[in-house]
Amino acid sequence: MLIDPNDVLLVIDVQNDFCPGGALAVPRGDEVIAPIHRIAPRFQHIVLTQDWHPPNHFSFAASHPGKQPYDSIDLPYGTQVLWPPHCVQGTRGAEFHPALHLPQAELILRKGFRTQIDSYSAFFENDHSTPTGLAGYLRERGLTRVFLAGLAYDYCVGYSALDARRLGLPAFILRDASRAIDLNGSVAAIEAEFAIAGVAILESSEFIETG
Repeated sequence: MLIDPNDVLLVIDVQNDFCPGGALAVPRGDEVIAPIHRIAPRFQHIVLTQDWHPPNHFSFAASHPGKQPYDSIDLPYGTQVLWPPHCVQGTRGAEFHPALHLPQAELILRKGFRTQIDSYSAFFENDHSTPTGLAGYLRERGLTRVFLAGLAYDYCVGYSALDARRLGLPAFILRDASRAIDLNGSVAAIEAEFAIAGVAILESSEFIETG
C-alpha cells in the first residue's frame, strides 16, 4: 500500500504509564516504538495523542470508595471501567516514553482532561458526542485517511479507529505497532466491531516493502 500525501499517522498514547513499569502498563507496550519509528518517515503528517487526566478523574478507582481497579460502574454516558490512577497531568507517567522520537509531529492532542468523563478515542469523549476537535483539524487540513498505532489496541487505538469510520474516514490499524490489554475478552470484542465498521488491520511491513 502506498502512503498518500493526505494520509495521517495517529500515534496513540505512547506514554510512560502505559509502558512497562508504568501505573497502567500494557504488556510489552514499549515494543510499539520501533515499528512506529520505521513507518513514521513515510508519512507527511503525524499526530500524537496524550492521555491527560486530573488527579481526581472519575475513571480512577481511587475516586470511588470501595471500588478496585478494573471494577466497572455505570455513569451517565455508559459503563466505565475503573483504572488505577494514570497519566496524571504534569507527572512523569503522563510524559511520552523517552524513546519515542517524533519531532516532526504536527499536533499533540490531549484527551481525558474533563474530570467527569473518560476519553478513549482521539475523536470523542466516551459519551460518543463530545468532540476533541481532531475531526475538525483533519478536515481543515484535508487529511482523509487515518493510520493508527500505539496503546492500547483494544481501547484507545481501537475506539479511535471506530470513530474515524463513524466520521466517514478510512481507518487502518498497524497491528505490529500496537499492543493490547485484553481485559475480559476486549480484543475479541473490539475486533468484532472492526469487522462490522470496516476497520482494516495491517502490518507496517506492508508499507516498508511496497510503499
